Amino acid sequence: MALSTEPGYDTKLAIPDQPWNIYGIPANINYFLTTPLVPAAVGGVEYQTGTRKAHTRRRYVGDPAPSNVTAHGYAYIDDPGRKVGNALPGWSFILDAGTEKRQFTTTGDVILLVAFLEDAVKGYTRLYTQGARYKLKDPAVSSDIEG
Repeated sequence: MALSTEPGYDTKLAIPDQPWNIYGIPANINYFLTTPLVPAAVGGVEYQTGTRKAHTRRRYVGDPAPSNVTAHGYAYIDDPGRKVGNALPGWSFILDAGTEKRQFTTTGDVILLVAFLEDAVKGYTRLYTQGARYKLKDPAVSSDIEG
């Protein structure tokens, strides 16, 4: 089974010189940014093999005649950065530029995300987090935090 490399909603996007990431469709996040983000390099993924020793298996508790399983080999993927199922790591946030509104997920703190986006967004954009709302590059307001 081949792993999909198509960019989708769960594409891990690398933030330059930062240890955290944003997950989302690259074209959607790049609509808001002056410098496009690129998918993070797939590194550290290794195909491993193992051996399972022979053992007995019960069909149910108290099975009077358990079956025998012979020793066999198996293969698995070892990926330290792999996400589990459809769950995306981190927390979600929304960017709203008036004409476009998109949701993403990040593993960074709010303060790191706000600091990155203040310099990276093209123009007036609202950032909705799980707590406060922020106005980024708002020419009408001297404070970046909206109450």
